[in-house]
Amino acid sequence: MPAEPHPATAQPATADRLPLRRRLLPVIALLLLAPWAAECSWGGFAIDDFLPVLIFLGPMYGGAAILIRETARHLGAGWPTIVLLAAAFGVLQAGLVDQSLFNPDYLDDTQYTDTRAAAEATLVPGLEFSLRQAFDYVGNHIVLTICAPIVLIESFLGADRRLRPWLGRPGLVVVGVLYLLGSLLIFSDSSGRKGFLASPLQLAFAAVVVLALIATALLPRWRHPRPRRAPSAAPDSTASGQKGPARRAPHPLWVGLLVVLVRFSTDLTPGWAGVGIALALAATVGGLIAYWSSRAAWGQRQVLAAGSASLLIAAAFAYLVPPYSPASPEAALAGDVAVTVITVALVGGAWWRLRRASPAPIPAG
Repeated sequence: MPAEPHPATAQPATADRLPLRRRLLPVIALLLLAPWAAECSWGGFAIDDFLPVLIFLGPMYGGAAILIRETARHLGAGWPTIVLLAAAFGVLQAGLVDQSLFNPDYLDDTQYTDTRAAAEATLVPGLEFSLRQAFDYVGNHIVLTICAPIVLIESFLGADRRLRPWLGRPGLVVVGVLYLLGSLLIFSDSSGRKGFLASPLQLAFAAVVVLALIATALLPRWRHPRPRRAPSAAPDSTASGQKGPARRAPHPLWVGLLVVLVRFSTDLTPGWAGVGIALALAATVGGLIAYWSSRAAWGQRQVLAAGSASLLIAAAFAYLVPPYSPASPEAALAGDVAVTVITVALVGGAWWRLRRASPAPIPAG
């Protein structure tokens, strides 16, 4: 994942001393964008359900995205920490809050009940959860709920604010309480956990995975990455111990196309073979992006390409998938069109903002 700027040039990990309105604007934007990206961007709801999704799921999804982003930025950490914390949230959400990971009947009251057979083909013995569903649930939370919204909002900000915290301790406490209340609402609501309660072994397994991911995310190593060589470095620098010109990061288009290719390849084969391919491809693309991020000229444009590609794919496929609950053809189509308009506006606006800010590569977090 993208590397941090050199510690000597990084911004101090303190909340912006800007007017409250300016400091809260990106917070509110992330609070609203996270639930929309998680549940609406791929066609999960018709247009008349967009507002209820933001109201009822915003505290949980948006609160998690804010807390994850702020934790990483306060620590001076970058995308490895954000991705690991996003994975922890995905397991927490699917394993402990709504418990969809362990509930075989979770989708039976939706238009996705036909996915049950495919899920049962990859059941993990003893723990009785589908590895295919775990990959989809947790992966979508990493990409759509957390990373894509953070990438978009940070791309709209100036370079001087992109890597800095937005909130101080009082703000973090408020968001934390908001997240807990939102999670308790889903846990206790009949349409959230759906009356299902996982076994003690399943709950313990999910809790251990969450704690392990959080502990890994908070390792000090993510806070002190090696500095990238500047694009203007000498072609043959003996001081760095390297021979020849510094290898440049790929064009943002290639980064985005790689993510698109991987997304299309994850459903090639059903069963355990399909899950193995999906996990291998996800690990490969993650490692390749991490390798590219250490090269010269890697910046926010490459990060935006990687983060927005999945959102664009989700919006494109919204026309082909049904919403959770039956809706009139008009409402479903209106929702899909709205998804397209919102996604194009967000991604296009973020690209325009980056190009307008500077024609040169922009440092990424």
